[in-house]
Amino acid sequence: MKASEFDRKFDDGADVTGDLDLSQARRPGQEQRRVNVDFPTWMIESLDREAKRLGVTRQSIIKVWIADRLERKVS
Repeated sequence: MKASEFDRKFDDGADVTGDLDLSQARRPGQEQRRVNVDFPTWMIESLDREAKRLGVTRQSIIKVWIADRLERKVS
C-alpha cells in the first residue's frame, strides 16, 4: 500500500491497524524493567485486600500508588 493510500484511509476514519506491523511497536518512555521488592507480610496482606476490593491485581495497586506518589512529587 502506498503512503498516500494509507493517509487517505486514515483521514477517512477507517481502521488502519490491520495495515500496520505492530510486532516492533514501542511506547517511548513506557519500556518496562523488572524490579524485586521485599515487603513485610502485613503489607502484602493489606495490598491483597485492597486489590481484591477493587477487583485488580496486587501489581496494579502498587504501580498506581507509586505513580501517584511520584506525580505529586514532580508537581
